Amino acid sequence: MLLKIYNDKPNEKYIDQAVDILRKGGVIIYPTDTVYGIGCDITNQKAIERVCQIRGLKTDKANLSFICYDLTDIAQYTKPFDTTVFRVLKKALPGPFTFIFNASGQVPKLLSSKKKTVGIRVPDNNIVREIVKQLGNPIVTASIHDEDDIIEYSTDPELIYEKYQELVDLVIDGGYGDNVASTVVDVTEGEFEVIREGKGDLEQYL
Repeated sequence: MLLKIYNDKPNEKYIDQAVDILRKGGVIIYPTDTVYGIGCDITNQKAIERVCQIRGLKTDKANLSFICYDLTDIAQYTKPFDTTVFRVLKKALPGPFTFIFNASGQVPKLLSSKKKTVGIRVPDNNIVREIVKQLGNPIVTASIHDEDDIIEYSTDPELIYEKYQELVDLVIDGGYGDNVASTVVDVTEGEFEVIREGKGDLEQYL
């Protein structure tokens, strides 16, 4: 199924449809403020395995991130961090960043892995944030890569649909996606270490 949803005013009925699919263990593809992502409800183990299978990842080794609605969700999945980190997060999010934290005990239980860290995203995109808000918990996310040698990420939702329609339960068309992924920042040591330069410029928030 391909659903057109507008970022400036997401259709409630369509958001409910997406949430319903996730609650039933479905896998969806959706826009973010960077590249298109593929994900599922973090509480559904079979759906997480499906996401990994579609992306060709091993469940126990996959660097999956969580998309949260806002900062209030983050504390459940991370070990405590200091106020300096919190202040930067508050300024930078929602935004095109993935912050890597030390994972709380909740994360290995959800992902059936021994992961000690977790990536957290709060994208500046109303579609995916509304889905997460209505769902009531984060979704696991991985980027949609393209086989093209020049374009690293797939940006056209209709082409994404053509490729993935047999593999996922829903593709959301939120317009053309970006071809630059999020900036990944490691905060596990209490410092801000950029481990992948992407769309977000962290300097302006430090």
